[in-house]
Amino acid sequence: MTVKYDRTIAAEIIASFGNRPEMLVQILHAFVERYSYISEDAVRQIADAVNLSRAEVHGVVSYYHDFRTEPPGKRVVRICQAESCQAMGSRALTEYAREKLGVDLHATTADGAITLEPVYCLGNCACSPAVMIGDQVHGRVNAEKFDRLLADAAS
Repeated sequence: MTVKYDRTIAAEIIASFGNRPEMLVQILHAFVERYSYISEDAVRQIADAVNLSRAEVHGVVSYYHDFRTEPPGKRVVRICQAESCQAMGSRALTEYAREKLGVDLHATTADGAITLEPVYCLGNCACSPAVMIGDQVHGRVNAEKFDRLLADAAS
C-alpha cells in the first residue's frame, strides 16, 4: 500500500542517517519501506538534504532494481533472471507472465493489482526457477504453478 508523501517524515528518515551522502542507498531503502517508491519530490528532498545533485540520486535509484519511481501494484511479482533460473526456464516463465498479465517487466497491470519485475537472484537456486510474490519466495515455478500462486495471492 502506498503511503502519502510527507516532507516532515521524509526529513526525519534522512536525518536518521545523518544527512550523509554515503548513506544514500540506505536512505532510499528506508523511503521504499515507508512509501513503496521514490517519487520526484523524494529525489529532490534527498538530494538537497545530503548535498548531492538530483541526477546523482536519480542515477542510484535507476541503477538498483530494488528502487522504483512509480507506485507499485497491490502485489509485486518478481521472477528471477539469474543464470540458474534461466537454465531452468525462467525466460519462458517470464514471457508467460508478461502475456498472462498483459504487461512488460517494470510495469503494473491496468487494474493496479500486480507489478511484474525481474530480480537477479532470490537465493533459491536449488529450486529454480524462483518467483517472489510479496515477501514469499516460491521454487520450481512453471506456468501452472504460476497461475496457482497468482490465484492464491489474489484471495
